[in-house]
Amino acid sequence: MTTFTPLMSLLGGVMIGLAVVALMAVHGRIAGISGIVSRLLPPYADSGLSWRAAFVAGLVLAPLVIIALTGRMPDAAPMTGNLALIAAAGAIVGFGAVLGSGCTSGHGVCGLSRFSVRSLAATLTFMATAGLTVFVVRHVIGG
Repeated sequence: MTTFTPLMSLLGGVMIGLAVVALMAVHGRIAGISGIVSRLLPPYADSGLSWRAAFVAGLVLAPLVIIALTGRMPDAAPMTGNLALIAAAGAIVGFGAVLGSGCTSGHGVCGLSRFSVRSLAATLTFMATAGLTVFVVRHVIGG
């Protein structure tokens, strides 16, 4: 069971929004995580390596900052310990990001805020797939 926390959800959304606006204002770039991460690796490693590395480091280090400030890990939805299932899910998500020419952050956060019809279609597809996946895992498979 996941507990909804409106204040923390609002704070997280505001922080994501500020990060997206700051990245666009400072570097003129969209905060699409899949694009940022993929361009860290050869053959794409370009002059934007430092800001990309800093952006990804912030994503990785954020939970550690929360632990340092609060003394506990942030609440998260329960997840399987099945590493093969986690790897398969990651591969499917990666394939979807390539197929959709972007990820949920690029389309859902940045694209929708720019009124992109393509991003709206992608986000609706992401959300419908996520809802169907949760339904199947919880009610059909019984996970």
